[in-house]
Amino acid sequence: MRELPLTSEETIEYAKLNSAVVQPSRHSLNPYYLGLKIFEDIEKRFGQEKIFEVREVDSDPSFLRNYLTKELTEELDLYIFEKKGQEWKITDKTWETIRDQLVYSRVNGGYPYLEVTDGDFQRNGELYITHRFEGTELDLKYIERTLPYLVQLWGKQVHLETISDDKKILFSCDGKKTSRKSV
Repeated sequence: MRELPLTSEETIEYAKLNSAVVQPSRHSLNPYYLGLKIFEDIEKRFGQEKIFEVREVDSDPSFLRNYLTKELTEELDLYIFEKKGQEWKITDKTWETIRDQLVYSRVNGGYPYLEVTDGDFQRNGELYITHRFEGTELDLKYIERTLPYLVQLWGKQVHLETISDDKKILFSCDGKKTSRKSV
């Protein structure tokens, strides 16, 4: 950007926008800030040419997997936290676990895998969806609010199989009422 023939106003506007995007957040992990710090580390360790190679070759998951280091994780004070009762607690500061969780959050855009396993369930035209559980549970309240809309789109009852608290659960919705049972 320094080499472009920008006016003073354009330079200031760019600087404002850029700083707003890459500033660290006190409340959540800013992915742009994390990416910037990783690229700065790559440049420091390997040189500027490596940055262009990484940009060309790596996807977000491979970028994190290959270049987020223990040192960066510690420098940025990254950790995993969970809600325990009414409080949020740090549950892990192992850099490999942090890296793996960040990579996992980028796979499929961070969205769960849902598969239509039967479009004629019970030979009644009902829709049966299976959540391919990969360690992260679905938000049960969100399921209950979303299934009526799927019924509206499908036109028949909709069923969703998932895992919660290590148990297989089947949600069924007829458009008015959503029920759940262990399977």
